[in-house]
Amino acid sequence: MSDAPPAPAADENTPTQTGPTANSEYTDKDLQRLSDLEHVRARPSMYIGDTSSGGLHHLVYEVVDNSIDEAMADFAKSVSVVVHTDGSVTVEDDGRGIPVTPHEQLTEELGREVTTLEGVMTMLKFGGKFKKGAYQTSGGLHGVGVTVVNFLSQWAEVEVSRDGFTWTQEYERGVPTGPVQKGRATKKKGTKTTFKADGQIFDTLKYSYDTLYKRLQELAFLNSGVHIKFLDERNGESGDFKYERGLVEFVEHLNRASDVLHADVIQIVGEKDGVQYDIAMQYSTEYTENVQSYVNNIHTTEGGTHVSGFRSALTRTLNNYGKKENLFKNTVPSGDDFREGITAVISARVPEPKFEGQTKTKLGNNDVEGIINSGVGETLAKFMEENPKVAQSIVRKGMLAAEAREAARKAKDLMRQRKSALSGGGLPGKLRDCISKNRDECELYLVEGDSAGGSAEGGRMRDFQAILPLRGKIINAYKSREAKVLENTEVQSMIQAIGTGIGMDQDLNKRRYNKIVIMTDADVDGSHIRTLLLCFFYRQMYELVARGHVYVAQPPLFRVQHGKNRYYIQSDAEMKSQLLDRGLQDTVFEAEDGRRVEGEKMRQLCTTLATMEDAINALEQRGISLRIHAQRFDPVAEKLPSLLLTHGNIEEWFNNQEDVEKFLNEKGLVLEYDTEEVEEDESGEMVAKAPVEPPANLAHLTELHEVKTINSGLKEMQTLGFTIDDLIPVERTGSTTARFELLRGEDVRRPLEDLRALLPEVRAAGEKGLQVTRFKGLGEMNAEELRETTLDPANRTLLRVNLTDAGAADEMFRLLMGDKVEPRREFIETHALDVRNLDI
Repeated sequence: MSDAPPAPAADENTPTQTGPTANSEYTDKDLQRLSDLEHVRARPSMYIGDTSSGGLHHLVYEVVDNSIDEAMADFAKSVSVVVHTDGSVTVEDDGRGIPVTPHEQLTEELGREVTTLEGVMTMLKFGGKFKKGAYQTSGGLHGVGVTVVNFLSQWAEVEVSRDGFTWTQEYERGVPTGPVQKGRATKKKGTKTTFKADGQIFDTLKYSYDTLYKRLQELAFLNSGVHIKFLDERNGESGDFKYERGLVEFVEHLNRASDVLHADVIQIVGEKDGVQYDIAMQYSTEYTENVQSYVNNIHTTEGGTHVSGFRSALTRTLNNYGKKENLFKNTVPSGDDFREGITAVISARVPEPKFEGQTKTKLGNNDVEGIINSGVGETLAKFMEENPKVAQSIVRKGMLAAEAREAARKAKDLMRQRKSALSGGGLPGKLRDCISKNRDECELYLVEGDSAGGSAEGGRMRDFQAILPLRGKIINAYKSREAKVLENTEVQSMIQAIGTGIGMDQDLNKRRYNKIVIMTDADVDGSHIRTLLLCFFYRQMYELVARGHVYVAQPPLFRVQHGKNRYYIQSDAEMKSQLLDRGLQDTVFEAEDGRRVEGEKMRQLCTTLATMEDAINALEQRGISLRIHAQRFDPVAEKLPSLLLTHGNIEEWFNNQEDVEKFLNEKGLVLEYDTEEVEEDESGEMVAKAPVEPPANLAHLTELHEVKTINSGLKEMQTLGFTIDDLIPVERTGSTTARFELLRGEDVRRPLEDLRALLPEVRAAGEKGLQVTRFKGLGEMNAEELRETTLDPANRTLLRVNLTDAGAADEMFRLLMGDKVEPRREFIETHALDVRNLDI
């Protein structure tokens, strides 16, 4: 995150115009209407949240949600998601398929024939989720999802299988490249969407395997019986999800690292007034509450009426049971006590959900609260009567929590009497406090060890930065009750210094600092201490984290020395970007025929080549040389063929499905997957059954998605006067003139034989004159470097700790900090190769 201070708020006496004055005439010429496509591309964050990693993954979720909506309506049973080597993504389902016939309303409005498929892909607020007949419940309600994906993609293609044929349409940055084409005959049904996110829009085009894996597995849990397959062609990793018991298996998965209080997961299912609910819950010996909620597959991270209905029913039912069985003695548990150790998943399907906020994180339907409250109360009461052992163990768990809460209260009272941690009557002796009394500017750095604390003490800005050294590893707050945590010396020092109190007693108005910054080394011990501190804040100072007051110091990865100037860079991506920027300064690209590229066009050329770089490499990794494939370039279509048809030992290349179908008919060939017979398996899923003896006239069709990315880049190159031939080195004899030259300043002239060599040369030029040092972490820095890189607000980078998904945080802490070793070992083995900073 940016560490720049917020701009001061304007009052009524503050002029709001700070730049060039507005047009005092204010005429119709000052107003502009953007098309849907222009508006989405100009303001993408309005539709997908941001243009960084979160927004990139949101594109996949939007397309997958359409397939899941088909499954929720019982029209689809399987969904496939593939991330291709060039970064494009294919999502395919076996649902009804988007209609491809002309749409009467759109055709009449636009004065030309427009198919329903084209409308869905190119028009906002057009879809099947506004009309009750198409979908009873749906996650996507705005009719913008897949359209926005298309608008924010470099290219996209949709293939629909329905009415006995395939139908395809292609798009470039949201604009159809032609009409819907009728393709081959097929027995399949469904929709296959492939898209490549646009590098002109997104800061990153790298999908996270773990992020997609988690969301797809989550969807499989929430939609029992739906088969979701996931393949990442970049690394060969895959996932195969199908859960017949749905939420029961979800809870078992969440509790896999915990000791459970009762073996069987309690499931509550019901329906009233069109609202369906499915709830699974199980208690463990943990001390935290982990309740995850969903509405129409949307993760409602802020809860809502469905969660409040569940909590009310749970507290009421357990209280009634405890009183009836005379289980309560001196202390009656509260709702918080009864939820200690619970893991629950609440899934509601609501025909017309009302979400609070555009991000759909909180349900607002009042009727849902009453429906779930009464349904849960009735079913849970019956369960407890029929299962007294389980019921008594749950109530006893709540009683223990209430007793522990009372013990913690007494411990706090005792500490207050001693004027220690929670009273503000004194500060820890090792705290190096700041001078300022202005809380909003004050910062507290929690530093690992006394030696690092010494460097931080020497480098800090004393006016507003305080340093608290921590000796050794603090107590594991996830595995310990509050009273035990309060006995820890380091914890007492932190509570005393911060001043807010802990647990239910937190009062953020009493905090002494606006920012609490965790600053540890990047080695194993530092990572462990950072995890323990985050766990402590998550459990005992939740509000401090939720309100955005906890940060992690992010030391830079590189130090760059250029003459007497020295600066720091945070990441590899930023380093590459800076090298490219430096390399482009005073740089000109010339061709032997006199073409000259410089300035903004030079930057545009390099950006285009960068988008093609991975795609060309992926193509060549398939064993297809760009030099050879360039000979297949179609000058009429102005693109390389992306469809490879093989039969026997013969290869045929095509640009579109229509030409493939024509060739198949002429040669009497049949495609491999069109020979498959479809049958219903034991679970009711339609599966393909291959013939015992494949016919001799069998052909196989392969789509090369990376070629589509290359074709898109070729179009952009063409606007700058270059063609595919310029990417291929030419063998020449007798010529002393370089085909291309990179000119930098007056002295540097670098001969190049093709455009592919341009990007590495520009980056290399940008690195000249620089001394680049790669850091390991804070432990390598002296006080001066620490101040310059990690303490000075003008240079530093702080990562704010947020709680966008408290359930995921709880699951991770449970996995890493819990008692069970096996799940932790499995996590380490899975992610061992992803470690960037390993201390050996």
